[in-house]
Amino acid sequence: MYFNSGDLVKIDDEGFIFFQDRIGDTFRWKGENVATTEVADHLLTVDFIEEANVYGVKVPGHEGRIGMAALKLKENMDFDGKAFYQHVKNYLPSYARPRFVRIQDALVVTSTFKQMKAKLAEEGFNPALIKDPLFYLEDNKGYIPMTQEIFNCIAEGRLRL
Repeated sequence: MYFNSGDLVKIDDEGFIFFQDRIGDTFRWKGENVATTEVADHLLTVDFIEEANVYGVKVPGHEGRIGMAALKLKENMDFDGKAFYQHVKNYLPSYARPRFVRIQDALVVTSTFKQMKAKLAEEGFNPALIKDPLFYLEDNKGYIPMTQEIFNCIAEGRLRL
């Protein structure tokens, strides 16, 4: 019998089954499944966002993936980290809020106009590797510019997510 749950699991040598990842347009964070399209739809209601691509990224020392959003801003608009935080706080549960934001001039799509998530997820959130502006959701404050120091604290487990 075959059942497609959308989960990728691993069976060890003793027959135990372990959750590895989600497949498709969802990711799992803190025991919850997050639908990327649903989160992106909420982000599109923010007045300065033209396009949103939501995906999960791996974080060292954590199981699953944490939310990240690549955003294209409307013409002549700036990213407002406090306003964006208020929006996601009001409309999304904490596990579904993008913890990282990447601002892009244009979102990359496939030849069939589907948003590319895999490449973005693979690139992660390291400011040393990504030249686009990056922001980090600081608990109960808002989105602040992502720095190498913040990245290092996350990678070393000194900053809780």
